[in-house]
Amino acid sequence: MEELSQDTKNILGLQLPTDPRWVDLAGISMEAILTDHAYCEQKAATTCISIIQKNSDKEKIVEALAPIVTEEWGHFRLVLNELQKRNMKLGKQRKDAYVNKLIEFQKQGGRYEDRLLDQLLTMALIEARSCERFKRLSEGLNDEYMRKFYRRFMESEAGHYTLFIELAETYMDKEKVRDRWNEWLQYEAEVMKELEVRGDRIH
Repeated sequence: MEELSQDTKNILGLQLPTDPRWVDLAGISMEAILTDHAYCEQKAATTCISIIQKNSDKEKIVEALAPIVTEEWGHFRLVLNELQKRNMKLGKQRKDAYVNKLIEFQKQGGRYEDRLLDQLLTMALIEARSCERFKRLSEGLNDEYMRKFYRRFMESEAGHYTLFIELAETYMDKEKVRDRWNEWLQYEAEVMKELEVRGDRIH
């Protein structure tokens, strides 16, 4: 497997790159990848809504995530429009094995602060991996239009992952956040090694 570029490692923190075969598989499964992408954007919006609802007393979380909800829902509509332009159908939502594996690593029970930290770091990882995947699509698809389409998403999503880390550091000890983030990065790399390479999934 190719090495993760130093720039990507420095910017996103990810420890393992996407298998290069994934882009080729995605290119021949465009209806499936767009469908999965649409649901990823939808889930990002609804998860941010849920975090706001559960933390309405935390002003900075509310202020920071409210525009993200709007942005992610706008992305959902853009992907849905692309499906319609291509006379493709929004298929059924599929189980997201990647996200489910991340949820398994979240702390259950105990202090609410620790559970919130893990939820914010989960979102940070999902955003970082999504950005990396969009970059792969923007560089590797044969369709020039779709390369530009996904470059727009890559650029839009690029700063999202740091926002969730910054929110965690706003309400929790920074050293604790960084230590836990490093644990998450190592765990995510192991998840990526184990998951099947599928071209019909964003993750």
